[in-house]
Amino acid sequence: MFINNFDPVAISLFSFEIRWYSLSYIFGILFGWTYINNRFLKTIEDKKLFSDYISYLIIGIIIGGRLGYVIIYNFQYYLQNLKEIIFIWEGGMSFHGGLIGVIASSLIFSKVKKINCFIYLDLVSLAAPIGIFFGRLSNFVNSELIGKVTDLPWAVRFIKVDNLTRHPSQIYEAVLEGVVLFFLLNFILIKKIDKIGVISSYFLIFYSIFRFLSEFTREPDLQIGLIYNLSVGQIISIVTLMFGTILFLLKNEKNNNFR
Repeated sequence: MFINNFDPVAISLFSFEIRWYSLSYIFGILFGWTYINNRFLKTIEDKKLFSDYISYLIIGIIIGGRLGYVIIYNFQYYLQNLKEIIFIWEGGMSFHGGLIGVIASSLIFSKVKKINCFIYLDLVSLAAPIGIFFGRLSNFVNSELIGKVTDLPWAVRFIKVDNLTRHPSQIYEAVLEGVVLFFLLNFILIKKIDKIGVISSYFLIFYSIFRFLSEFTREPDLQIGLIYNLSVGQIISIVTLMFGTILFLLKNEKNNNFR
C-alpha cells in the first residue's frame, strides 16, 4: 500500500507559491508543442503558424477548462464565491470544458488565418495525451478525484482525505488517457489515416471510452453524486463518444488528404 502525503506546492518562496497543478499545464503545453514541432512540422512557416496558434490554444484551455468545471461540477458553490472562479492554481478544471475551449479557439484561429481548423485539431489530438498525463499526475499529487475504496495490493491511502485505502484512479487515467492514448494515436492508428479530421474523431472516441471505464474506479463528485448509476464524467463521455463517431463517419466520406 502506498501512502499519499504529497505537498501540492512544488516551489515556495516567501508568500509566492508554484503548485504542481500549474506546472502540469506548463509542462504539458511545452512538451506537446515541442513534440508537434519536431515530428510533424517541416517548414519554418508551419512552425511559426503553429506557434501563433498556441496562444489561442492556451486561452481556450484555461477559459474553457475553468468555466466547464464551474458550470458543470460546482455551479452553486461558485455562484456564492464568484472571486474564487479565477483561483485556477488551486485546481478545478474540466477536461470536457477545456475541449470545448480548444475547439472554439481553433475555429477562431482558422477563421483568422483562413485554413482548415481540423488540421490543427488533428495535431492537438496527437499531443493532448501528453498534457492529460501530466494533469492526472497532478490530480494524484493533490489528492483530488480520488478513487473508490479497495483492498487491492496497489491501493493508496490519501491521508489528506481519510484513512481508507483507495484505487489510484488518477494513475489509471494517466496511463489510459495519457500513455495508451498517445501511443495508440501516434504510432498505431496514424499509419492508417489519410483524411483530415479522422485523428480528431479517434481522439474523441478512445478518450471517451478510456474515461468512461476509469470512472468506475473513481468516487463521484460529492456535490453531484450519480445520475442513473453513472457519474457526470461518464455521461459527458457518452456524448463525446457520439460526437466522435459522427465526426469519424463524416470525415471518412470525404476525400481530403491528411498528409
